[in-house]
Amino acid sequence: MNQMYYVHPDAKIGNNVKIGNFTNIYENVEIGDNCEIHGNVTIYPGARIGSGVRIFPGAVVAAIPQDLKFRGEETFAYVGDGTTLRECVTVNRGTASKGKTVVGSGCLIMAYNHVAHDCHVGNGVIMSNNCQLAGEVVVDDCAVLGGGCLVHQFCHLGRNIMLQGGALVNKDIPPFVKAAREPISYVGLNTVGLHRRGFSQEDIQAIGEIYRLLYLSDLNVTNAVRLIQDTLPESKYRDEIVNFVVNSERGVIRSAI
Repeated sequence: MNQMYYVHPDAKIGNNVKIGNFTNIYENVEIGDNCEIHGNVTIYPGARIGSGVRIFPGAVVAAIPQDLKFRGEETFAYVGDGTTLRECVTVNRGTASKGKTVVGSGCLIMAYNHVAHDCHVGNGVIMSNNCQLAGEVVVDDCAVLGGGCLVHQFCHLGRNIMLQGGALVNKDIPPFVKAAREPISYVGLNTVGLHRRGFSQEDIQAIGEIYRLLYLSDLNVTNAVRLIQDTLPESKYRDEIVNFVVNSERGVIRSAI
């Protein structure tokens, strides 16, 4: 059977790449070794795809951003090694703001997800079906997003979080927590996820104590942070959480407990 796909002669395709029928790969594209690109995929200029990536039918990588400020500047969309983009996923290029959109390595981006311009999705992230990330969202490593989540532009989702399906996110979500309800709120630690990622029980207890003071002390955020710094010993988790909260531009979620 004749091959029925199009690869621009200037595209750089690695070794052992499988390309399905009716796929289009344009110029200024780089694809690493051992990728599996199914049929009816479109990969536009500016795509930089790592090794061992799987892309399923209907996905579009590096389409121009859906942003009225975009003026045709050269920007990129990166997909890291070993990531899977399922059916009809869209990963748009960056804009002049950051110049690139990034989906990290080892991610599972399920069907009908959208990753908008200038987003940065870390390594090992799982996005269940129908999640939508607006522009310049940051999702840190090993976050898990339930199906149908909508994330407002510029939000920051910390590492190892668990986000309830159908969540409407308009605040930053600090690391290691579960977030749910409406409005989106802290509902506890992501204990199961932390255990699965190899966190010790001692580490989980230490993280829990930090969030007990942040969310359950009846103090505002500024005073709760001061209490954490004054009463808990310095540690990598304490500093990570405090820095996340202090540097949050949109403000962190509040507690539902």
